[in-house]
Amino acid sequence: MKCFRRIVIIVLDGVGIGALPDAADYGDVAANTLLHVAEACDGLRLPTLQCLGLGNLLPLPGVPPTTKPAAGYGRMAEVSSGKDSTTGHWELAGLLQSEPFAVYPRGFPPAIIDEFVRRTGLQPLGNYAASGTDILLQLGDEHVRTGRPIVYTSVDSVFQIAAHEDIIPVAKLYELCQVTREILNPCRIARVIARPFVGSSAADYRRTSRRHDFSMPPSAETVLDRLQAAGLEVCGVGKISDLFAGHGITRALPSENNRHGMDLSLQAFEELRRGVLFANLVDFDMLYGHRLDPCGFADALAEFDGWLSRFMSTMSEEDLLLLTADHGCDPTTPGTNHSREYVPLLGWSPGLRCGRSLGSRASFADVAATLGENFALGWASGESFLGQLSGEFDDPD
Repeated sequence: MKCFRRIVIIVLDGVGIGALPDAADYGDVAANTLLHVAEACDGLRLPTLQCLGLGNLLPLPGVPPTTKPAAGYGRMAEVSSGKDSTTGHWELAGLLQSEPFAVYPRGFPPAIIDEFVRRTGLQPLGNYAASGTDILLQLGDEHVRTGRPIVYTSVDSVFQIAAHEDIIPVAKLYELCQVTREILNPCRIARVIARPFVGSSAADYRRTSRRHDFSMPPSAETVLDRLQAAGLEVCGVGKISDLFAGHGITRALPSENNRHGMDLSLQAFEELRRGVLFANLVDFDMLYGHRLDPCGFADALAEFDGWLSRFMSTMSEEDLLLLTADHGCDPTTPGTNHSREYVPLLGWSPGLRCGRSLGSRASFADVAATLGENFALGWASGESFLGQLSGEFDDPD
């Protein structure tokens, strides 16, 4: 069986490809992020992803199926309860969650807020569910006038703290989030997110790239921990290190946006000797899915597609590329939240003669199982697809 020296996992944050069988339980029965983006924007133009086999996964305007896909192609279902980034990434790394993270769509209870006030000395504004841009319109001016931090949430398991960088400096905001993380660990709230912003009035308040996620530590070992223990490199680009609270990460490269994350991924890949590059590109979700902007979403996909062909040209037959997602974020359905969807799976290496279907996978953890088999780590959860890929490689000379 062919094994690889370097494996690259790129998570296209929020790029789901159709509602899961239990999507009705989450209010997402109509969700299909990629299809609806394509329909809303008169089709997509993604020649690199089309060549790999993206159009073989679902009928996709502008991205027809190909008879000879270059990649192994399939879709993966999420086993864990939930539809947030932490749950999705943990499952990709082999950690399944039978109990969902706690959510507070009506705001956090007095016990949590009172402890926040006691520990920080600050009385927050807000404490309700809202989009990150709307709440700046609603409370930004009052925050600037009073200095009180803005606390808000969503249907996801997040405690978000927004503050103007001139009112609460970013370093201080991070300190507030770290204290809040300590308060919330017993409550199983997945992430505390620092949301700094700038601007002179509600008309031009805008969030900056200095967002930082303070996640709960993983509740058990992930395949990343085992890779690190085996002396292999694990480079996390974007919010990967944040989502795993630094566990199992040997090098963390936070990114400002997709373009920066792609630049960092190329740089880190060139420096990677043996191990895994794990990257998250967040703009699909953060800038376009949550903000209900399907054509911005489509443009971001096109930019990624152009970069992807250049990235692939740097890879050798010792390298494997895996493209996937962590959940959906359909910008065409009611609400601004994540959606419970299948995610794509594309596996490619320069030595692959011709791709084939990897089928409908039962769990995101199949990625972890594939890493485990490739690097001889003995990982248990999930089912590896390494053998399905290896059967399609050219024999060595």
